[in-house]
Amino acid sequence: MKTGITSNQRRNFLKALGGVTAGLASFPAVVSAQSPTVTPSRKSGSQYMGGFTAPKLDKVKVAIIGVGARGSGHASQLASIDGVEFVGICDLVESRVKKSEAKVVSKGHKPKVYFGDQEIWRKMLVETKPDAVFIATPWQAHARMCIGAMEAGSHAFTEIPIGLTLQEMWDIIDTSEATGRHCMMMENVNYGREELLYLNMVRQGVIGELLHGEASYIHELRGQMNGGNSTGSWRTYHYAERNGNLYPCHGLGPVAQYMNLARGEDNFRRLVSFGSPAKGRNLFAEKSKNLTNPEFKTLDYICGDINTSIIKTKLGRTVMVQWDETSPRPYSRHNLIQGTLGTLKGFPNAMAIEGVTKSYHHWTSSEEYEAIAAKYEHPLYKRLGEVAKKMGGHGGMDFLMLFRIIECLRNGEALDQNVYEGCYWSAVSPLSEKSVAEDGMPQDFPDFTRGNWKTTKPLDIIA
Repeated sequence: MKTGITSNQRRNFLKALGGVTAGLASFPAVVSAQSPTVTPSRKSGSQYMGGFTAPKLDKVKVAIIGVGARGSGHASQLASIDGVEFVGICDLVESRVKKSEAKVVSKGHKPKVYFGDQEIWRKMLVETKPDAVFIATPWQAHARMCIGAMEAGSHAFTEIPIGLTLQEMWDIIDTSEATGRHCMMMENVNYGREELLYLNMVRQGVIGELLHGEASYIHELRGQMNGGNSTGSWRTYHYAERNGNLYPCHGLGPVAQYMNLARGEDNFRRLVSFGSPAKGRNLFAEKSKNLTNPEFKTLDYICGDINTSIIKTKLGRTVMVQWDETSPRPYSRHNLIQGTLGTLKGFPNAMAIEGVTKSYHHWTSSEEYEAIAAKYEHPLYKRLGEVAKKMGGHGGMDFLMLFRIIECLRNGEALDQNVYEGCYWSAVSPLSEKSVAEDGMPQDFPDFTRGNWKTTKPLDIIA
């Protein structure tokens, strides 16, 4: 018989999982949007962080929390970037720390290592005093670790999402504004070749005035329920406790930057969301003979197999955001931006542009696509694309992202993604959960910028 999740089950699972990664926070019984949507006043002495530039750093002292499958890749790549001094590595599991330490040391660094306690990351921050802390832990730990890092005087860079509730997002913003420290959610897909190309084409007006975007993350991940101590096993409880779009940012981040959302031109306004029946995870649990935890058979996975949300912007544009990590279908980060003169899309890559492509009634062939792409290739990709591909990480996008973070900190430049963008993109999750629970009722986005989005400069085409 299927049951809900008890606190004891959750604690036992996290204890048994041991060291999926560092700093597992207590997972709330229900993660919902029951958090303030009313805009609170900016705290006295705080500053708006859109376009914020921190003092230049000749060397960037780096520490990382969580070196599982994701964090270990970040550690290795960061250690290869000029201007980085690796000072600290932290995870619950000693073997993971030692493995990343060996890679980092082989590249000339001498980091201190920390392991074995869920709060030992705080000791690392005090002892190593990093300029930048990279966080690659389970979702529920991101917000408190970002806040802790900023309060310790470090810039914070976290894996997706930046937080799980609107209240967590407001707390992150308030801390960033009060401390004068960056907090960036590391949306790596914004650094993909296709996404950079489309951003450049949109900025040059190739497809005219923007009307509509589509942003998806379709990635079958049921196997994580069998993952033992591997990445993602801890996600299982989210599917049993939440129903909405739990992972919206990979598709949404690029579309939001095409449209300049929260950057002067337009902003998020409201959202409606619907989920399909929740079937796939329950069927998988029934059939699997290799579940990470036998309790997984008793849980009722309530999260719809596929979620579809529609965002309406202040200018009236629409963005469809879809998420499905359950259904047996091919991987896709369906990425589409439509304007008055044409449309650009991904998976597969194609264009249809009035007066540019051979026909706007048909998508481009791969040859025609590449000919147009060569003309509009993003300068950042021209500069570093080949190097990034050799460094790896989702085709090079991870390295490009990490390189740009370090470059911005060393040059005293504004980051490519500010704290408010990370919160807007992540807010789709709690807002979609509330909309689904209310049978698709519209949910308004809070104004995380407190009105300052209107004067925030759009992201430059970085050369």
